Amino acid sequence: MNVKGKNILITGGSLGIGKETAKVLVDKGANVLITGRLQNRLKEARIYTKSKIIEFDISDHKNISENAEKCIDILGGRIDVLINNAGIGVKNSINELNIEDFLKVFNVNVFGLALFTKEIVPLMIKKSFGTIVNIGSTASLKGYKNGSIYSSSKFAVRCLTQCWQAELRPHNIRVCQVNPSEVTTAFGNPKRVERENVDNKLTTKEISHSIISVIEMEDRGFINELNIWATNPFN
Repeated sequence: MNVKGKNILITGGSLGIGKETAKVLVDKGANVLITGRLQNRLKEARIYTKSKIIEFDISDHKNISENAEKCIDILGGRIDVLINNAGIGVKNSINELNIEDFLKVFNVNVFGLALFTKEIVPLMIKKSFGTIVNIGSTASLKGYKNGSIYSSSKFAVRCLTQCWQAELRPHNIRVCQVNPSEVTTAFGNPKRVERENVDNKLTTKEISHSIISVIEMEDRGFINELNIWATNPFN
């Protein structure tokens, strides 16, 4: 897909991977809309990315349909690419597991993602064209210590991705999951302060490059899943 002139919607675009991906796509000529929960961060992201912005919380399931309609209106009734990037995480040992943390994470990473995508897919089916990129994690490939809640949410996203691949391929809609390993972003920071880049960790630039490479593949093919690891994280 040539992204120039395409309408691209990125959830969780005010920081990190979403923000960097939006900037590169706009630089390539795409028409990009990013979502986020905080207006001040969205305004800062708009200055950096030159994209359109809309404020809403994807965990607010009662208003998912209304917010999706607003996104569709902003993009003139056509969405060519949906990048499901919004996500949160917690670390809990098995002794610390509780329903509140499960719901907080799953409401964003799984339920919000799925319900929002449901609202966008009919536009793509109508045109027999579109690409959906779910931002997963290498935590969706293998669990880890204290990762019960976050990792299981990303396992669920991986399952959704595979189900949608089976459902949407007949409609010429590509569904891909991109799985970053550790990236120096604000992820996991309660104050949402982005970390400084370090030499042996992935940055948002590598992940945005991967996402855009998936989208830019010729439409006759698609990458079903892509894992990105730091070359030597132990250096």
